[in-house]
Amino acid sequence: MIQNVQTPNAPAAIGPYSQAMIANGMVFTSGQIALTPVGDMVDGDVNAQCIQVLTNLKAVLEAAGSSLDKVIKTTIFLADMDDFAVVNTIYAEVFGDHKPARSTVAVKTLPKNALVEIDAIALV
Repeated sequence: MIQNVQTPNAPAAIGPYSQAMIANGMVFTSGQIALTPVGDMVDGDVNAQCIQVLTNLKAVLEAAGSSLDKVIKTTIFLADMDDFAVVNTIYAEVFGDHKPARSTVAVKTLPKNALVEIDAIALV
């Protein structure tokens, strides 16, 4: 059985997709960018955007019955690889001793000209 995840504590999808889907005891989140739960883009640098992205990701995971400490894999998309160190520092603070597998890639552009986007796969 596949279950759709929807929470008002994270921004609604801005396209034809879900915030996350649960299947076989796992949750697959869509990429989160620095939109507030009401849909406003966070002003500021990659630091401010990354904090909002991880806040959104946490909210979606919790709505799915999961949490950051159950994350198995993340993918980070950066508009500028020069932001890697800043994002890495915030990511490390948020995840603490839990260190999921991760890929980080630079992309030409992200939705809404975001500076960072992160998705995750986690256990429910």
